[in-house]
Amino acid sequence: MRSLHYGINITLDGCVHHEAGIAPDEESMRYWTAQIDRADALLYGRVTYEMMESAWRRPASGGWPDWMSESDIPFAESIDRTKKYVVSSNLDEVDWNAELVRGDLEQAVRRLKEEPGESLSVGGVQLPLALADLGLIDEYAFVVHPVIAGHGPTLFAGLRERLELELVDRQDFRSGAIALLYRPATA
Repeated sequence: MRSLHYGINITLDGCVHHEAGIAPDEESMRYWTAQIDRADALLYGRVTYEMMESAWRRPASGGWPDWMSESDIPFAESIDRTKKYVVSSNLDEVDWNAELVRGDLEQAVRRLKEEPGESLSVGGVQLPLALADLGLIDEYAFVVHPVIAGHGPTLFAGLRERLELELVDRQDFRSGAIALLYRPATA
């Protein structure tokens, strides 16, 4: 059975908005590239899928945009080639190596987890909240940035029950960011 991993950048006050002042650096880009590389497929909601596609899909020209730094390209190449599943009731079709997921979320994700392979990676905010409520996430990776946003959406706002997690790994970055890896605590 494949495990389901969730990963996201957050500020010290738990903000998850991409405009909260979290600037990626070479270390965090290498970290997230490694996280994508270990996944058989990515699982996104519509909003995250569209945001990631607009930023990281290889242009039809075949070259990467001028705004990308050398440290962005391995991440872009990794995410561009990885299989994607998109949970959406609003989209009629997807491409970018993607497939729509419809119907009962819990059943659909359990089916994906039962497929052969090592792991699935989920990103975003709303979909991971629903998956956490269903107890389907096997690992949580947070890169906590030394920024206090003071506003914006926060991580797991509206979670129905408290989740107990165990820290299994920690990585400090030169920027002051810290990558924290947790798994659900065993009783």
